[in-house]
Amino acid sequence: MDIRFSVRREKILSGVRNMRIALPGVAYRLLEIPGNRSYQLDGHPRGSGKREGRMGVKKRMVFALFLLAMAPGSLWAAGENAPAAVSIPDAAAKAAVEPDYLIGPGDTLNIEVWKDPTLTRLVTVLPDGKVAYPLVGEIMAAGKTASQLQRELDLNLSRFVKDAVISVEVRQVNSLQIYVLGRIRTPGRIILTSNIDVLQAMALAGGPDQFAKLSRIRIIRREGGKSVVIPFDYDDVIAGKHLETNILLRRGDVIVVP
Repeated sequence: MDIRFSVRREKILSGVRNMRIALPGVAYRLLEIPGNRSYQLDGHPRGSGKREGRMGVKKRMVFALFLLAMAPGSLWAAGENAPAAVSIPDAAAKAAVEPDYLIGPGDTLNIEVWKDPTLTRLVTVLPDGKVAYPLVGEIMAAGKTASQLQRELDLNLSRFVKDAVISVEVRQVNSLQIYVLGRIRTPGRIILTSNIDVLQAMALAGGPDQFAKLSRIRIIRREGGKSVVIPFDYDDVIAGKHLETNILLRRGDVIVVP
């Protein structure tokens, strides 16, 4: 037995085995031994002569050297063509960007005109949704954002004051109210300072009591002069199911816990 040839063969076979990690699956299969034939310790296939065993190893040496030379380029190309990692948003981000606050009856607004203190006013939105302002008169504020009301005031005031710079600020939120009724520990009205969802509202009300029918909770909402009933299954949402039903509440929503 040629000891030097045996050592070289063992090194090559070892390298071929290590290439399973680096080479693509198709390329590595070119090096696999057909028929899963077992090999003796000296590298010759069982039941074959030394000539056949040495020729098989030499052929695999050629394939191994060729694939080792090609592998870096293949891996580089694979790295370039690999898709970019995609960031998957968590469930909390699903509720996403909260809508801009809409002014409502009872809110306190601070309206200022730059360098004109006579037109600076702290006004309260009336129950009909309007505010009174000098030179402009009554103007509808409810249902608008502060920026929308600012643009409307600017348009109306420009007829009397040239190049007026107006700012509108919601000084105090009084109209963002919801109601929680039924099998809840602290039923009643909740005055909010920010947008919240159904679970958060129930937490503010102390949570459901032990007799509540948690799969039959309803949210009653006024839309376009009509009442809309939105179902809510507390148990499902707590278990991580149907999270889209945990909606952001709107002004005047009523949560009924039977």
